[in-house]
Amino acid sequence: MRGGGLLGVLVLIWLLIGAFAAYQRGYFETGATNCATTGSIALTVVVGPLNYAGVNPKVTDCNVPQPSQ
Repeated sequence: MRGGGLLGVLVLIWLLIGAFAAYQRGYFETGATNCATTGSIALTVVVGPLNYAGVNPKVTDCNVPQPSQ
């Protein structure tokens, strides 16, 4: 039971570090909202502390399906 709580705290800290890395890169300051920007922010947050080890995830091309007619 204790292990699940500890794991949850570790995951939360991991994601907070990733969100801070995205903030430092200025991803939240830009006004552009498209699929590539959202994907880059999500990848940066998920990668977490690895951002400080040189990982720089970016989404450059994103294809969103069009709604049916």
